[in-house]
Order: sequence, then C-alpha cells, then structure tokens
Amino acid sequence: MPSLENSVTVISRSRVFPDQKSTLVDLKLSVSDLPMLSCHYIQKGCLFTRPHLPPHALLSHLKHALSLTLSHFPPLAGRLSTSEDGHVFLSCNDAGADFVSAAAKSVASATTVSYDGHNRPILAVQVTELNDGVFIGCSVNHSVTDGTSLWNFINTFAEVSRGAGNVTRHPDFTRESVLISPAVLKVPQGGPKVTFNENEPLRERIFSFSREQILELKAMVNKRKTWTVDNGVEMLGKQSNDKINGKENGKLTEMLESLLLRNDAVSKTGNKLEISSFQSLSALLWRAITRARKLPSTKTTTFRMAVNVRHRLSPKLDPEYFGNAIQSVPTFATAGEVLSRDIRWSADQLNQSVAAHQDGKIRDTVADWEANPRCFPLGNPDGASVTMGSSPRFPMYDNDFGWGKPVAVRSGRANKFDGKISAFPGRDGNGSVDLEVVLAPETMAGIETDGEFMRYVSKK
Repeated sequence: MPSLENSVTVISRSRVFPDQKSTLVDLKLSVSDLPMLSCHYIQKGCLFTRPHLPPHALLSHLKHALSLTLSHFPPLAGRLSTSEDGHVFLSCNDAGADFVSAAAKSVASATTVSYDGHNRPILAVQVTELNDGVFIGCSVNHSVTDGTSLWNFINTFAEVSRGAGNVTRHPDFTRESVLISPAVLKVPQGGPKVTFNENEPLRERIFSFSREQILELKAMVNKRKTWTVDNGVEMLGKQSNDKINGKENGKLTEMLESLLLRNDAVSKTGNKLEISSFQSLSALLWRAITRARKLPSTKTTTFRMAVNVRHRLSPKLDPEYFGNAIQSVPTFATAGEVLSRDIRWSADQLNQSVAAHQDGKIRDTVADWEANPRCFPLGNPDGASVTMGSSPRFPMYDNDFGWGKPVAVRSGRANKFDGKISAFPGRDGNGSVDLEVVLAPETMAGIETDGEFMRYVSKK
C-alpha cells in the first residue's frame, strides 16, 4: 500500500466509495486466490506527461472516476473475511478504496501482505506529482486479482476518466469452476508471512527488445535444419534445394516437399506448436542467468511461468473472470543441459511444459493443492530458479485517462527477489517487449556482459 517515505510527501489521503451500492454476494477465494495470501500486494502504475489540469482539479476528477469504476468492480472496495469453518471470502461491503495524493522526485511504496486485506483496503490508488509528469499507481491485493483482472480494472478506470461513455469490459464474478474448492487453507496465528528475504541485496534493470530483434530470435529458434523420415534417411529441411549430390532426384524431392507441406499443415492445426516469441525470449534469459550464476552442471534449474488458465479449462472461464486464474508452470533442467544444448532445446522444453498445461493438468494441480493446502512459496531458495510473471499481452499502454497514453509502465518493489522477471509490452507496441529483471548483483553483472543475451537487447 502507498506510504510515506523520504522521497515522497503525502499531500492527502482519503477513502473513495463506489458510486452505487454493491449487490454482489460474498465471493469465495479459489485455489488460485488462496496461495497468494502470503504474497505482497501487486504494485503497478503508469507514468504520464503532465495533464492540462491544475492539481486539485485532477485529483477531484480521478476520485470521481474511481468511484464510478468501483461500481463495476465492487470487490475492490471490499474486505477479506474468514468464516468460522476457515474459508476465506471477499466481502463486497463497499468499505472503500484508499486514494492518496503525493508529491515526489521519485515514486516509492511500501509492501503489504495480501492476508492483511482482512483489515486494510483491497485497493489503493496513489497519484504522485513528479517534476515533469504524474504517476498513477495501483496497489491491489494479490489474493483478489491476477494481472488480467488488474489491467481490466485499470483499463476501465482510464475509460471512465476520459469520458468514454459505456465501459467495454464487464468483469465476471461467478464462482462455479473447479477452482472453487471445499478445501480449507490453515493460516498460522497472525497470518502467513512472505517466503523470501525482503532485504536481500538486489539489482533491477529493464531490458528492451524490439519487434525486429524478437522476430529474429524466434526465427532462429524455430529453424529446422534437418528432417528424419521413417526409414532413417536424414534429409535437408526447409533450406534444401532440389538437388541431391548435384543431381536431380524427383522422387526424393517430391517426398521432401510432401513432408514439409504436411508439417506446415500440422503446425497450422495446432498439433505441433510453434515455439512462441515469448518462449524464445524466456529461453534466452534462462540460459544467460544460468551462465551468470556459474552453477554446477548437475544442479537442477527451474524456470517458472505464470499461465492464464481461463481459456485452458473445459468448460472455459469467461475471459473477464475476476480473480486469480493462473497457475505456476515449472520447467526443470540441469544447468549442464541448459548450457550445453542450443537455445532451441531450452525453448522447446518451455514450449512443451506450457502446451501440456491444459484442462487435465490444471485439474491435477487443483487436486494436489486440495491434498495439501498451502501458500505459494514465492522466492528462490535454491539459488537456481527463475520466475516469470506478468505478460507482454496485457494492455498496459491502453490507458488514456484523458490526456494521452502512458510514457512508461512500472512496478513497485513488491514480490521482488533474485530471479523474479516481469514482462511488459514495449511502449512502441507491435510485438516489442520489456523485461523487468531482478537479480543478485553479481548475476546481473554477468548477463549484462553475456554476448548471446545482449545481442538481442535493444541498444536505444
């Protein structure tokens, strides 16, 4: 939640209530919500050029827009509650959200554990005046929203602020999927604590990748140099010409073309998935971090990706389902495997893990949690893990509050530890990506001098 620090002067603090009273029943936290009770609130925000409004008028305008928006998202004005039998609910009781006005040369915010949503606001919005702009930041309880729900809210907040009329997003608050469980999470006295060292010395840097650099990487990762046919004869693949040993061989050429066409058809039907741009980029980072950590070749490394399960469940959840609908998908490989094989191998491991995480796997993950309810062990206890969060697909720059789109999108210091990566769309759009990378100082120094990695990083 926003708080006073040396670099920030709080000008005012108030409570904003929904424009209309909520009619929603209490929402039960799901098996994707409950593990987040030990995580910090999500902290995200947008930097804008200074609007053509005096500060007092800007604040009044944004508070009114927030009040109207909370009527569409009543859970964000509610509080957590725990029933006598231990189930945790989100009470849509119109208790309100915090609204903080601040002035600063830089933006700072304190961290709060999501379990504290029992007695703290679920949402806080801080508007910070900077020397050359304004930063609109949101701190929201992670057991209430994932990134999809958060950016749906922020997009709607911006829509209402700029007077767009009817909102285009309508959150779905139903609780009728396999994610809603009778299992009870036993919470220790005083509530769960974070599972990583919050005071660990870290370095943070944003690496930008242009659309052209990412497409080059993706093409390289998906390039197939050879094909192996059923009789064991290895033939040149997509870069082959129609001559074998300098002679025309029509029959063999016809067979090759048939294989290539068949593969293209399979790829288009989704039976053989192409390695995505994001998986290619993740593999590049996995290799660079593993190299920089100088791990023993036999050490098992883990690359975790937060996967949206809304469209992967059967039946599917509504795309606007409000809450957490994510699961952590791990990919394991020894340091030796990651570094001795080419980047395509690492990317393919990630691709297979994500592709396999469909309805059956999701339900298995739910059953595993129900057998042992627990909070999510966020962190890097073995020094060999990478955790990828957020997504370059989130509409972070689709936030025009009435005076233009953001100049930049940034996150606070919540949930940051060695190996935590957050993905953002690049401001240029068109497939560009920014990676917010948090690492131990010596590991950061290593990837900054890693030739394979830095080759694809934008120099601008």
